[in-house]
Amino acid sequence: MDISKLQKARYDYKPKMPKILLSDIACIKTYDEESTESIGDQAQIKKLFPRTYGMSEVTIRRGKSAGTGKEINIGVILSGGQAPGGHNVIAGLYDAMHKSNIDSHLIGFKGGPSGLLNDRWMEITQPLLEYYRNTGGFDIIGSGRDKIETEAQIAQCEKVLQKHEISALVIIGGDDSNTNAAVLAEQFAEHKVPVQVIGCPKTIDGDLRNDKVELPFGFDTATKTYSELVGNIERDANSSRKYWHFIKLMGRSASHIALECALECQPNIALIGEEIQAEKMTFQMVVRHIADVVATRAARGNNFGVVLIPEGVIEFIPEFQSLINEMNERIAQKEQEISKLASSKERIAFVSKLLTPEHCKVFIQLPGFVQEELVMDRDPHGNVQVSKIETEKLIAEMVDIEMAKRKKAGCYRGSFNYQTHFFGYEGRCAFPSNFDANYCYSLGYTSFVLIANGLSGYMASIGNLHDYVDNWQPGGIPLTMMMDMEERMGVMKPVIRKALVDLNGIPFQFFKAHRDQWEIETCYNNPGPIQYWGPENITDRPTKTVWLEQMHHE
Repeated sequence: MDISKLQKARYDYKPKMPKILLSDIACIKTYDEESTESIGDQAQIKKLFPRTYGMSEVTIRRGKSAGTGKEINIGVILSGGQAPGGHNVIAGLYDAMHKSNIDSHLIGFKGGPSGLLNDRWMEITQPLLEYYRNTGGFDIIGSGRDKIETEAQIAQCEKVLQKHEISALVIIGGDDSNTNAAVLAEQFAEHKVPVQVIGCPKTIDGDLRNDKVELPFGFDTATKTYSELVGNIERDANSSRKYWHFIKLMGRSASHIALECALECQPNIALIGEEIQAEKMTFQMVVRHIADVVATRAARGNNFGVVLIPEGVIEFIPEFQSLINEMNERIAQKEQEISKLASSKERIAFVSKLLTPEHCKVFIQLPGFVQEELVMDRDPHGNVQVSKIETEKLIAEMVDIEMAKRKKAGCYRGSFNYQTHFFGYEGRCAFPSNFDANYCYSLGYTSFVLIANGLSGYMASIGNLHDYVDNWQPGGIPLTMMMDMEERMGVMKPVIRKALVDLNGIPFQFFKAHRDQWEIETCYNNPGPIQYWGPENITDRPTKTVWLEQMHHE
């Protein structure tokens, strides 16, 4: 197999860890801090999770760990969409458990949760792992989006885990995957199944975070990858000076990626879905705002610009949010009938009749390609597959129409030509930044420490991420602490709450304070590619979001 020189060099990178994790593994243990309660719906969450609710946060400090030194079999699952650094979580877990006992075994379940259900597995060995250290992707065992919810599924998991004599399971995933981890931990406790469950926070979208989980892994690498691409396009725009570039970025439920890329690259416009929702901006208001900036820049002789668009922005626009909510509900009720319709045209006509007159009016005014995308098959949770809606094309076309109207009315004399882009998969499996390589390895190592200390129903966490790696603080957060109740396909279910952009937070306020200047002037910043060698302030730096948040707290 031909391997690039960069890949060979990355195999050899030795991730840095918090100083406490560098101690003899038998000499570090967990210490209870404050007891916890769920972020919302406390009575309902406590009723659903009576055995794992209210557990204490834990920190890892020096002390004698009674659980190390034993031979142990641990299972691991990669769940959900890919994120840079997943392989290093597995590497950190593997190295920690083998420092504790060389005869321990790590079992990887293939293809996500379905691998556990169907008993598809492979042992992760040292020779195998050497080909995956510090690399992107989840290809060591693959991933999947299956859920483990029913009693029959949980019983099957128990059977498979007991067959392999597995006493701990690490689930690496996002909010839904870690909700699965919480359910399994509770059910195993209820049925007295001797299997601990530990989660790890993963998602490039950045929406699995709270006061205790500063950042999910993958966000750092993905946003730096996207920022390089955005910066390249900005340089091109300023060179050719003839196109407006509309760039959609991943981020279905939150606008963290768009905000981080805006802080890095200083585009002319970055739409933040949470602000659009808070300000109750209609679609026409969004279009007119962009058109105003286009006109103002044209008056200065600048018929070019860059607009960043979160992939889920359409759900934050009030009339679309209301429309999509109704469509999700009505389509769920008529799912079997709709699935029998052969063409998009038939689906559009059928769905139109299901909607209230108000929502039908919004729906039929949309371009045909958007109507088709809105009636496509739903995701596993019954929601519109927002990533498949060409929002960047829709917004660009509507701005084009608005500029033509203004030109016809004589109030605009510039030219408007546009290009559209969607940066999504480009960032999900990139070589991890040094930050993510270090962070993920530490998360895997921490997962074993939590297991060795007898914990279950916890998420591995690393705090103080803005500081040098030596000073990072590993610990564990009860999964139930992050949960509330949410309606899914018409049923209220416990879920880990997604974190949206905080409009009062320092990162957004910094963006807000500078965007008026960025709109009118050409203030583009090209951060360039991720750096792996050189000064630590370049190679190991966290995202601007993390830096701004933590610097403010200090």
